[in-house]
Amino acid sequence: MGAGERGDKRGTDGRLRRARCAVAVVFAVHGAVTGSFATRVPWIQAHTDVGAGRLGLALAFPAIGASLAMPLAGWVGHRLGSRAALRVLLSLWCASLALPALSPGLLALCAALACYGAAAGMADVAMNALGVETENRIGRSIMSGLHGMWSVGVLAGSGAGAVAAHAGTDARVHLGIAATALLLLGALACRWVLDLRTAPEEHPPPRFSLPPRAALAIGAVGFCAVFAEGASLDWSAVYLRDVIGSDPGVAAACTTAFSCTMAAARFAGDAAVRRFGPVRTVRAGGALATAGGVLVVSAAGAPAAIAGFALIGLGIAVVVPLAFAAAGRSGPAPSQAIAGVATITYTSGLIAPAAIGQVAGASSLVMSFALVTVLTTGVAVGAGVLRTPARGAVGVVRAVPERSDSAAESPGPEQ
Repeated sequence: MGAGERGDKRGTDGRLRRARCAVAVVFAVHGAVTGSFATRVPWIQAHTDVGAGRLGLALAFPAIGASLAMPLAGWVGHRLGSRAALRVLLSLWCASLALPALSPGLLALCAALACYGAAAGMADVAMNALGVETENRIGRSIMSGLHGMWSVGVLAGSGAGAVAAHAGTDARVHLGIAATALLLLGALACRWVLDLRTAPEEHPPPRFSLPPRAALAIGAVGFCAVFAEGASLDWSAVYLRDVIGSDPGVAAACTTAFSCTMAAARFAGDAAVRRFGPVRTVRAGGALATAGGVLVVSAAGAPAAIAGFALIGLGIAVVVPLAFAAAGRSGPAPSQAIAGVATITYTSGLIAPAAIGQVAGASSLVMSFALVTVLTTGVAVGAGVLRTPARGAVGVVRAVPERSDSAAESPGPEQ
């Protein structure tokens, strides 16, 4: 390799490193919006004067908005290119953070949360599609770590929100400041992500379409994992309190243990994928989560139950990142496949808490988590659908440079 070729390779490697860092910041910004909003739900409930039942109805609208809007993300990316599309969609997501606190009543809150969810879903598809392509160009797994950065963003946003709530700050002020700061940070990060353009002769994807068949099988594995995640996050503390008889402090610690093991596993997940591959990693994760579920339903005391929930978090942590990565490689329309998987997993997150409550009402919480254990078994059994195809076997991203090869791959600022 000549000096010129070595220089070109170093330049390309440097651009890819910057692109990886930039998309990691994008994931963290997306998570920070989620964490910021979650801490101010009690203020929003008091401000709009809605009871628990009507608040529950309103909180279904983000998932509804996301599910309806996510198929549009591929069309937006085709029209604008990956960098501009991500910048627009992430900016909309950040700006939408301010809307719920401005709502004067239930109907306005439902509309605001539908817009919030729609922006969240489209930005989610765009950043995951770009994360998959960045991973492809780097040539090694990074998706699990990117989702780990999303978890870090959630923790940062919720931490700042907790401080604001403790200080009695008006949520309209807090969320307005947070939205502005995150919008600026996200826009800056988007200057350095990959800029991909689809081929001029390629037809734009339909605005709305059913998920590709390959995405359905991948989405089913993601559905099982997200169901276990939603059930554990929303019900683990209740399980400790009502089934085990733990005091509130111990019950809250269970939820913290679950969240921490998920975040830690996502940062360690890329190394596991590089060593063992996605299928064996997810299969082992499903087995760990199943062991955790068995431990939860058979626990006689708090330590065993907390350990069980921690194992569930450890086992399912890498499933969704790897499901998005597999969807992005499953055919010639990665954004459409990712949107399909995202729609299925969002639906799972929407129905999981309610389904656990319904099963518990009909029988017991122990039976609810027996159902969760069955689903985590499905993660292990279905792991084969996440198999990475042979390099070049499918079109990962059918893209051409806007100006030249170097311009398309360069994640630097547009001139």
